Amino acid sequence: MKPSPSFPEPVLIETTEALAALCDRLAAEPFVTVDTEFMREKTYFPELCVVQLGGANDVAVIDAQSEGLDLAPLGALFANPAVTKVFHACRQDIEIFLLKFGAVPAPLFDTQVAAMVAGFGDQVGYDTLVSSLAGGRIDKAHRFSDWSARPLSRAQIAYAAADVTWLRPVYEGLRARLTREGRLDWVAEEAAVLADPATYRTEPEDAWRRLKLRGGNRRQLALVKAIAAWREREAMRVNVPRQRIVRDEQIPELAALAPADAEGLTRVRGISSGFAGGKSGRALLEVIASTKAIPDAELPEAPRAPESARPPAGLVALLKVLLAERAGANHVAARLIASAEDIDRLASEDAPNLPCLQGWRAELFGNDALRLKGGRIALAARGRRVEVVDLP
Repeated sequence: MKPSPSFPEPVLIETTEALAALCDRLAAEPFVTVDTEFMREKTYFPELCVVQLGGANDVAVIDAQSEGLDLAPLGALFANPAVTKVFHACRQDIEIFLLKFGAVPAPLFDTQVAAMVAGFGDQVGYDTLVSSLAGGRIDKAHRFSDWSARPLSRAQIAYAAADVTWLRPVYEGLRARLTREGRLDWVAEEAAVLADPATYRTEPEDAWRRLKLRGGNRRQLALVKAIAAWREREAMRVNVPRQRIVRDEQIPELAALAPADAEGLTRVRGISSGFAGGKSGRALLEVIASTKAIPDAELPEAPRAPESARPPAGLVALLKVLLAERAGANHVAARLIASAEDIDRLASEDAPNLPCLQGWRAELFGNDALRLKGGRIALAARGRRVEVVDLP
């Protein structure tokens, strides 16, 4: 049984001076562990409540809502290229810091991604890594706390601090394992994606892609696209969740009815007369009216895939078997190598531009996947194992 490490006592940071002194000390370290607590149930943009930082001799819980606190020293630490910023499942944290500082913390290391490369499975939980690599246990009692309420309790501070204290031995254990296996470069490829601001950018014109659409009516498709884009911008403007503006299931109905006035808007299930007659309702009606005026020749084509583009079920099944074999043999999460959509495209397209055909993924799976498609290899069962067999 692993001995439990000793950690510094957590300190609550509420002033700019204390934060600056902390960041100055952490700037001399090779890595710092980072986590956040935020609220998003009532807003479009995440409301940052707490930032946790862990160093060799410092564990700090920063009250991001403390009056007069300037987070600029934190932004400078995140921009310091000599200090690696270590997160677990960092996408939401990065989105917050990108909004706050205009840049992604760099360099960064995500222990969830590293764990998938190191053979811990798909989207391994933080508590599992803490138990496996550090012999610790995470108290989940305050996972659903209201982090915007003040003052923060001692129990909340202790819970928040644990997220970054245990992350240090988890990071060190994963890094040592990946170094031995020669896979640090694999994690670096994933970190490059996470470090790209475009990964977190929301384009209102693409919002319609989240919806499940049926039918090929070009006019209705134009209306769906326009309404979804308007909803995204309106949610950003008033900073409320997009579903509170118009729900997903209401958008195709709005496109089908294409109401011309407030009374017509209320015929869509769930839309109140107050919304229909208010500022948002009037703006929505303007979007609908302008989209109805688009000439037929300028309407978008319905995204209907031809019958021939449907992936052959048998080839998809073979590729999935190959993926499972390669993932299992190399102790890498299959989802990190190729997604279900990647497999479908690989089966149906001649030369798809896919991550699984590049870098370490190609060496592990992609090259053999193309050989399987080309009839140059076969899959054979050997007892309880699946093996790749070269064909003449």
